[in-house]
Amino acid sequence: MRRREKFVLAAAFLSIGLLAVQYTILEWRYYAIVGLMIITYFVSAWALRDDLQRHEWLTVLPFPVIYTAAVALFYFLLPGAFLTRVIFLALFGVGMYGLYLTSNIFSVAKGRTIQLLYAAHAVALFFTLFTSMLLTNTIFSLRLPFYSNGALGFLIHFPLVMMSLWSIKLESFVGKEIFHKATLLTLVIAELISMLSLLPFPAWHSALFVMGILYIGLGVLQSQIRERLFHNTSNEYSLVAVFLAFIFFLLLPWK
Repeated sequence: MRRREKFVLAAAFLSIGLLAVQYTILEWRYYAIVGLMIITYFVSAWALRDDLQRHEWLTVLPFPVIYTAAVALFYFLLPGAFLTRVIFLALFGVGMYGLYLTSNIFSVAKGRTIQLLYAAHAVALFFTLFTSMLLTNTIFSLRLPFYSNGALGFLIHFPLVMMSLWSIKLESFVGKEIFHKATLLTLVIAELISMLSLLPFPAWHSALFVMGILYIGLGVLQSQIRERLFHNTSNEYSLVAVFLAFIFFLLLPWK
């Protein structure tokens, strides 16, 4: 079976699995999501096994699992309209296929530079931000205490940040530099989530703000790892940060 056929088959199978999870009884639904995450891990290993190295079981395969968890949890929050859920399910399948293509590029590009690698980095960043937004929105929707939100935010974002930074050099290990940078950025994100939990913001506004900070943090750190953090690059991310701060203060409930 050709590689792309495997990706289509795996994406379709997981889409059916996501649909099946929604028909489980409410008391068992979270257990069903955990089961779907485990299935996603091994289905992804089967789909990507041709070029999968030992260390990539920890640096490549977790991404589809976290993406599946994000979509499955957010699926609960969608309106009950049948058409909305079908469209979202189709988008999940297409997204998973794109994620497999991106992961495959990371696997075959190790040790050399290929043209598609730049596109893969852009797609991976999009999925990282999208997954963060869905999971963060879910966290805020649960209305947990601020410290629980911060802890969950750290647990969710650390693997996302680490995989995003690791993909820049595609080394056969996660070096100290990647680990330290990932830990620092994740702590900032966790503290931000804790702070936003104390403010009367809608869940979507908070999730989008966290996603914006994550975008700036990943952009700066990735440029630093590439040794391309030039003056113009710093100015661009600074402008984005100023714009986010302006929106943040604009949305604050001043009354």
